[in-house]
Amino acid sequence: MSTGQKTQHAAVAIVGGGPVGMMLALLLDHHGVPVVLFNSERNTRWHPKGNTHNSRTMEHYRRLGLAEAIRRLGLPEDHPRDVAYFTRLNAWELARLDMPSERERMAAARAAEDTDQVPEPLLRANQMYVERFLLEHIRTRPNIQLRFGWRVSGFEQDADGVRLIAVESASGEALEHWHADYLVGCDGGQSFVRRTLGIGYLGPDGSSGGFLSGRMFSSHVRVPALHRDILPDRKAWMYNVVAPDARMLLISLDGEDEFLLMTQARSHDEMPQDDRVIAAIRQGVGADVEVEVLAHAVWHGGLALVAERFSDRRVFLAGDATHLFSPTGGFGMNTGIDGAANLAWKLAAAVQGWAGEGLLASYELERRPVTLRNTEAARQLTQRVGKVEVPAAVEARGTEGDRARAQLGVSLRGFRGQFTSIGVELGARYDASPIVWQQGQPPEDDPLHYRPSTVPGGRLPHLWLPAGDGTRRSVFDLLGVGFTLLRVGPDAPSVERLREAAAARGIPLTVVELPAGARDCYRVALLLVRPDQHIGWRGDEVPEDAGAVLEKLVGHGCAVHPKEGQALVGVLGAVG
Repeated sequence: MSTGQKTQHAAVAIVGGGPVGMMLALLLDHHGVPVVLFNSERNTRWHPKGNTHNSRTMEHYRRLGLAEAIRRLGLPEDHPRDVAYFTRLNAWELARLDMPSERERMAAARAAEDTDQVPEPLLRANQMYVERFLLEHIRTRPNIQLRFGWRVSGFEQDADGVRLIAVESASGEALEHWHADYLVGCDGGQSFVRRTLGIGYLGPDGSSGGFLSGRMFSSHVRVPALHRDILPDRKAWMYNVVAPDARMLLISLDGEDEFLLMTQARSHDEMPQDDRVIAAIRQGVGADVEVEVLAHAVWHGGLALVAERFSDRRVFLAGDATHLFSPTGGFGMNTGIDGAANLAWKLAAAVQGWAGEGLLASYELERRPVTLRNTEAARQLTQRVGKVEVPAAVEARGTEGDRARAQLGVSLRGFRGQFTSIGVELGARYDASPIVWQQGQPPEDDPLHYRPSTVPGGRLPHLWLPAGDGTRRSVFDLLGVGFTLLRVGPDAPSVERLREAAAARGIPLTVVELPAGARDCYRVALLLVRPDQHIGWRGDEVPEDAGAVLEKLVGHGCAVHPKEGQALVGVLGAVG
């Protein structure tokens, strides 16, 4: 790939400017790492996609100072976030899962106990709004070079880094040559980077699982009459039509007249057509309402695919390049962003010279099991939703219809876990990681419940602390960019040995003093928190060899050999 053209340099090159690629760029910028971000399109795609930014993702936004601004995107704060099920939108309501509005959710967070699980409740805002916001924010960041409208056409790696060629998408002629220390493919399910590396997906293709499986259409539509005339007093965030001859869902985007419509194709090769979308909406509404179709997209539901590997030497994969699963539960984008947070600090450590030889390999060892876990959670939810049995009499009047609707309503109310999977959101753990000290028994994994624990490997349990002016401050707001050592209570031991060991090794370490009351929550004197807010070590005393504690956490002495990595693929490869 040698040429006579000038070669530009960045520490990390990212291919793909979706939410995961942009968040990875921003997290690397947060660590002071120079980045170039390539995206084949000149702008973010203005088509509705994911709608849920879960509590863990909101914590990552908060770390970058973005959470408050992102909360202003999408639905008005007073718009109901309920999930409602109907036979037709102008007929019988079968069930309603009551959910707090944004205003109610934030009021509850402000009034919550000091040990409340999250500083940032989940947010319902469509991905297209958040992507555009992230792109505008990236334009202000000093460490990120934007190459939107440029497509990476090839790359090769060696011991010194990765060389790549980018082509201007519009002309197909202008070329740029780049050299990066590392390359990350965040370029989606059809990832060019993944395919170039020869890495495949493993798992079921979801071809037979009922609604939300197989070939699906997403349509961006405008239906002015829905909130204005049909449901003025029964608004929700998500509307599901469940009838013998109709299955569809509508998600409110702006609280007014714009919606995301999801319908299932009638055949494996059908393409979306405006007239069919209009007919589907009118069938689901039960009236000949005015419909404006703005755009379509085709996707494949019911997938439970995970990449067989997440890296190849200096090239890494993140986001949908590592996993493809149905949107049920809202786990996809959130899993990708949490993975980006894991990868970002490790790349920063490698670039800045304080990473051990096994640190970058730990990305796959930590994140692939979590991805498999989240994939399985989404698969189970999709199967439950897709295989709902709709009684033939559900639209009948009289006793028989009442009985059928009541029966179906009971089943539908059982789907609350699809929208309240706090255990999936916060419970990701790295218990088998070679860069985590194994100390104690981790809590049982439960997709619906989160059990805070200081056993190393899990996210630091959240705690509200007095700020001194009558307000409270999240413990997450006190964490440093690098590692953070929490001294819990005034009687915690001196940490000078750890501080000196970190300085000698160039490992960034912030020491934070917590008040005595924090001991009631954490029940330990010292907590060493990684840059991704997961606990790496805990103790009541500083070990004599404080350096050994730190060296394990940054990957010294735990190099992963190819044979071991291949064994991991064999053990974890089967999905479903």
